[in-house]
Amino acid sequence: MSMRCLLVDDSIRFLQAARSLLERDGIPVVGVALSGSEALVRARELTPDVVLVDLGLDGESGFDVAAELARSVSCVIVLISTHALEDFEELIAANPARGFLPKSALSARAIRELLDGGGEAPAT
Repeated sequence: MSMRCLLVDDSIRFLQAARSLLERDGIPVVGVALSGSEALVRARELTPDVVLVDLGLDGESGFDVAAELARSVSCVIVLISTHALEDFEELIAANPARGFLPKSALSARAIRELLDGGGEAPAT
């Protein structure tokens, strides 16, 4: 599977760090978005294969953003957060996103494992 990635998070520092990490690991980051509305526009423009969406977007719900992306754009959505899976397990399971990764475990390998396995990526 191709891995062109769009990052959606309200932290510019996280976006910069995640972009650097993923690109160093061979996943091209085609764009970033700081809000849900920006994510929808960027996803339509850039047609990424994978969109990583933070659960908390400065007053917006990442769950809602992921659901809207799933309705609007053909891509795989992965929810990310500083919180543990257990904190939001039922909401994550009910969301159309492919799965969840804690930000502390974010890597190209973890994304590939999640996409290959279809759920939560193994802890790294």
